[in-house]
Amino acid sequence: MPKTTPPPAVTLPTDEARAWLVSHLGLATPAYPQGAEGVRALLRHLRHIQLDPLDVIGTNADLVALARVDGLSKGDVYRHLYPGHAFEHWAKERCLLPAYAFPHYRERSLETPWWRLATRLERLPEKVLGAVLEELTARGPLSAAELTDHGAVTPLDWSGWKGTGKATSMALEVLWTRCEIVVCGRGPGGKRYDVPHRALPDVARAQAGHTSDESFARWALAERVEAAGLLSRASGPHWSTLSPVRTSPLPDAMVREGLLEEVSLPGSPRRYLAPAGFRSRPVTAPDERMRILGPLDPLLWDRALVNQLFGFEYVWEVYKPEEQRRWGWYVCPLLHRGQLVGRLEARVQEGVLRVEKLWREKGVKLDDAALDEALTRHAKACGAVKVRRPRARVG
Repeated sequence: MPKTTPPPAVTLPTDEARAWLVSHLGLATPAYPQGAEGVRALLRHLRHIQLDPLDVIGTNADLVALARVDGLSKGDVYRHLYPGHAFEHWAKERCLLPAYAFPHYRERSLETPWWRLATRLERLPEKVLGAVLEELTARGPLSAAELTDHGAVTPLDWSGWKGTGKATSMALEVLWTRCEIVVCGRGPGGKRYDVPHRALPDVARAQAGHTSDESFARWALAERVEAAGLLSRASGPHWSTLSPVRTSPLPDAMVREGLLEEVSLPGSPRRYLAPAGFRSRPVTAPDERMRILGPLDPLLWDRALVNQLFGFEYVWEVYKPEEQRRWGWYVCPLLHRGQLVGRLEARVQEGVLRVEKLWREKGVKLDDAALDEALTRHAKACGAVKVRRPRARVG
């Protein structure tokens, strides 16, 4: 059967593309219920919430939820999703994923170039895997520290990244990657693990029906496009574990089949993938609330797209040496009325949310009252009782 020519790319004006992204990613007017119900609806809608362990004014997952759902405190994103409503695996890096995605992952054992099972299995005795799984089945949920110590293994070294030297922890990594166990909680003691039939009882035995890698890739690409809103076809971290799919025939095939749409933006040679029928979806106008965005918020995944649509240059400099930073260590953008209007660096110390640096975008009159309200909301969520911030622009 001859291939059909893909339909031409839709040219989307910049203001329409910006409004679509802000609305689609839940950053316009609050679209979710408060509290636990809202967090669960948020994850189902976003598909991916990227994880990062740093906790300065909340982890990235906290910040993603706090920017969109009312009635939350720091840590609620984990408390409301675990167990039963979410699991963790590779997507746009390591992410919180909705429970419905678990059968898809269980059937494919998705890996990353730095997380190869074979490399770990060369170091790890098979009997340790069996012992850890048996103990979790009998006694879970448990943290790594609560499991029996099975001695040492040769750690992995991948481009300077040092892996665990503990056999028990490496066994957890293997079993987790295979979806034989799942993360079922996060807290001060670290991640807690359990077997799927207890942690995800509604989906643990469900079948996704993937019969090939292409079948999984079709599902995963559609999920990633929904998660991004506009997924650039150029390489970049927004592809992450789906990088091999980017250069395969699959994206073009899904456009030809009407499962995705290709989009162009004025003045850019890039092409983007968007959900089929996205232009017929309602676009919600922004409200008056200013939002503090996490460094890995879905809106910021594609920094080139952010620059084009918002005129906002953003680089997360947390891993750069201090002398090479233009802005700061843990800098969070500020979104107001559908525009990125500034950025701040803050931390919580002794019950005070301290804004150490505040940058106002050139040519933008930052609304101080809206910023004060945003900081007051955030301080309350972090358990702080006061806010201190500079009034003058810095940097």
